Amino acid sequence: MFLSILLILTYSTTFTQQTTHNDSIYTIQDSVLIPTKSGIDISAIIVRKKTNTTPLPAILFYTTYHQGTGDAIFGKRSADRDYIGIVAYARGIRTDISNYKPYENERTDIYDIIDWISKQPWCNGSVGMFGGSYTGFSQWATAKNIHPALKTIVPQVAVMPGYDTPMENNVQMNLGLYWSHDNIYKKEPIRRSLPFEWFENGIAFKEMDSLAGYKNLVFQKWLSHPDYDDYWKDMVPTPEEYTKINIPILTTTGYYDGSQIGAIQYFKLHNKYNKNANHYLVIGPYDHWGGQRKPAKNLMGYEIDSVANVNMMELAYDWIDFILKGKAKPELLKDKVNYQVMGTNEWQHSSTLQEMNNDTLTFYLYNKTLTPQKPKPRKFENQTVNFKDRENQNNYYTPEIIFDTLDVSNGLMFTSKPFEKEFSINGSFIGNLFATINKKDMDISLALYELMPNGKYFFLSRYVGRASYAKDNTKRQLLQLNKKESIPFANTRFVSKKINKNSRLVILLNINKHPFEIINYGSGKPVVDETIKDADIPLQIKWHNDSYIKIPVWTD
Repeated sequence: MFLSILLILTYSTTFTQQTTHNDSIYTIQDSVLIPTKSGIDISAIIVRKKTNTTPLPAILFYTTYHQGTGDAIFGKRSADRDYIGIVAYARGIRTDISNYKPYENERTDIYDIIDWISKQPWCNGSVGMFGGSYTGFSQWATAKNIHPALKTIVPQVAVMPGYDTPMENNVQMNLGLYWSHDNIYKKEPIRRSLPFEWFENGIAFKEMDSLAGYKNLVFQKWLSHPDYDDYWKDMVPTPEEYTKINIPILTTTGYYDGSQIGAIQYFKLHNKYNKNANHYLVIGPYDHWGGQRKPAKNLMGYEIDSVANVNMMELAYDWIDFILKGKAKPELLKDKVNYQVMGTNEWQHSSTLQEMNNDTLTFYLYNKTLTPQKPKPRKFENQTVNFKDRENQNNYYTPEIIFDTLDVSNGLMFTSKPFEKEFSINGSFIGNLFATINKKDMDISLALYELMPNGKYFFLSRYVGRASYAKDNTKRQLLQLNKKESIPFANTRFVSKKINKNSRLVILLNINKHPFEIINYGSGKPVVDETIKDADIPLQIKWHNDSYIKIPVWTD
């Protein structure tokens, strides 16, 4: 819920923070129509500084959002840096919304947009792109077939459709409804009580839009693809296409960015398939907004280290200056992976994600403890989940990163012994859960915390995933009733933080049952079709004590 809410808020406020500009210094062409091979024109805004009379590099800010006259701000910022600033809208936005299909046309339309830009008399033939969220995704979509004029991209907090939004590890979020309702259909904001009404009524997840009074076609289409199938995979580069992405790239994201999993997955895949990838990553204590704009000094109750106060938009422009104008490389980029270790007031740098760590901590989930030795007696912890009970929820939600008490919410809490010396967690934890259940499926939530010596909890990371997709996110494989099953997980959130001496690590293991993500009742039917009528028999789980987690660390 925590990250889903962040995504909803930041997706719908992309253009709210603006800077005052003196419009008299610009030439602004609004509602320019850029032709595409599809025959459908793209609406755009072109911004030039009047004092610039010779051809210049262009910066394209491609967006699916339209908030009114203030949109030109992204063109003005580029013009202020002596570029041609272009704001181009996704097909159908500001023209005919019936042509709009989120995520589906960027791979071809942006190529045509860049082709048009590069041939204009005010452009010197070089184009760069930057921006976050959907705009970040759009840069990876056009990287499937890079136009020769495109010299660099800066995908910030980039979503990966079907991978981290509108579902994460095949668990659908109600973000799928909220996002299109607010940003595309431009309807009155969904009432705050709607997800709670859905939760209390127990109707099918696919019927949630009926509570808003209409059928949301975007929401319904996304729900029809619960696998990470070709519909989703065709939107982003293939392994072969990654091998051909040779332009320099800067990725930025944050530890508390709802799109972090996708943003880092692009980085991983590019480096996996292209051994010469010229690709830099910057990650720190930022949410979805801070990873693409100016970070919050107080992030949900956590005072970020002073060195983490880096304006990501300024970093993007400094990078583009480096590539398109030959200026100095941003000082922060000392190596390919640049990460801020929370609690140290330092940035660290490594050439690969793997080199961030020199050890791995392995813990088994045994007798409410995280134990480093594999238990010899084969035992299990019992958990019962009554989906019919709507007086109580199972979730790990907290509005803050640091808090006094941990609400277990019917879950199981496992705690390590105090550590004898400090170390840093750098990266994403992985593991394997072994469980026996009386149903065919379940959606698992696993949250990681530091229990600090002062008794406060520090939220570090979370995994949410559907058990039936744990071995293959492209194909559902139902669990067998009352048989011990292996449920591996690896697609978790990256974090870097110093763990203090005498701190403990805590895992909160639970099953999703709350208003902000789909409820998997375990019947084996398509989960979007399930209702509270499928909840007659409570879910009974035996969590076996050979279940384990592995945490990447750096120790001195």
